[in-house]
Amino acid sequence: MTTSGSKRILLGHISSAHGIRGEVLVKSHTADPADIAAYGPLSDAAGKRSFKLKVLRVTPKGVVARIAGVADRNAAEALRGTELYVDRQAMGDAGEGEFFYSDLVGLAVVAPDGSRIGAVKAVENFGAGDLLEIAFAGSGKTEFVAFTAANVPTVDVAGGKVVVVMPADDGSKPEDEPKDPEA
Repeated sequence: MTTSGSKRILLGHISSAHGIRGEVLVKSHTADPADIAAYGPLSDAAGKRSFKLKVLRVTPKGVVARIAGVADRNAAEALRGTELYVDRQAMGDAGEGEFFYSDLVGLAVVAPDGSRIGAVKAVENFGAGDLLEIAFAGSGKTEFVAFTAANVPTVDVAGGKVVVVMPADDGSKPEDEPKDPEA
């Protein structure tokens, strides 16, 4: 399975059983949903169980797949919610101008002038676009910054850093916001 210290990437999760023959419906996070099985056996979040998937078809609800050793609906249903991971090494290199978000975690965050801001703690997407969570150097504080070309003009994975233009702080506080007279 996964070796200690190696990075793993979440490729999807089993959302439900599909039919009575042990097939599952998988929500795939890969660009082409059918590629979820292209990286070899996947593992669960703990890295203890291995799953060899065979994609049967892609539907609007997800990927219908068969898992080796799962032969009935009850066994498939028991896997509901299982996250499916692959070792980062199985993903190969990202293309020119591309990168895997897992490769960004831990990179140094610097301002355009080269001064250190902190480090990338996580890359999140809560539905309105990708965000970098930045842990500030010397404090326990974090802040989200929209992961756009304007805010993050340079991503240098090989150099171990990202350049971030922090949003301007206008000095206002939430309590300084005007009250809605209708509220």
